[in-house]
Amino acid sequence: MAAWALPHQALAGGQVEEPLMDSVRTALSSAVANSAPPVPEFADTDARLRYLRWLGIMSTRLRKRQTEWVERKEFLQTVWYESRRAALDTGLVLGLIQVESNFRKFALSPVGARGYMQVMPFWTRVIGDGDAGKLFHMQTNLRFGCVILKHYIDREKGDLFMALGRYNGSRGKPQYPDAVFAASRAWDFHDLPAVVKSPDPTRPADRLPGGPN
Repeated sequence: MAAWALPHQALAGGQVEEPLMDSVRTALSSAVANSAPPVPEFADTDARLRYLRWLGIMSTRLRKRQTEWVERKEFLQTVWYESRRAALDTGLVLGLIQVESNFRKFALSPVGARGYMQVMPFWTRVIGDGDAGKLFHMQTNLRFGCVILKHYIDREKGDLFMALGRYNGSRGKPQYPDAVFAASRAWDFHDLPAVVKSPDPTRPADRLPGGPN
């Protein structure tokens, strides 16, 4: 049985504590400190409608794992917010969460990694306030996880394979990155094709095959 399928444990592995330059430590601390609530903001109505379509589709896919609508909505809204805040692909983050904890808020790995994104407690000492118990708080866990993943991607100069391995403490080995990439495909989102308004009101609008994803 896979470790993440167990009722109280999650996938073994975890970030390895490494020395950080003061400038990096300061930047990461600042990134996790902002406690603004994850309220989506949209540039226009189209962006808002696209988000709502995404939310509906992801909620349907997540229903078997999180049966309560309010719980799913809050979780997905927070993942959407925190992944974009960290300039990450939301589908990748959802795939990582699936592999790490199978979407369980209180998941605990054999090495002590906690929560949805299996954040190691030392991070709360390095860039937080030292309270590892907060890693079981949804937004705190997702914020730490996204900030840490983005830090690793930056360290690996954009190499997702190596960054994911570093996130799991298995840098250079294929099993974990391959599992995350495979899981993330289940969370791909392909939006409706763009609609082009016809100048002739008697003709139906055409749909562009290359609409936004």
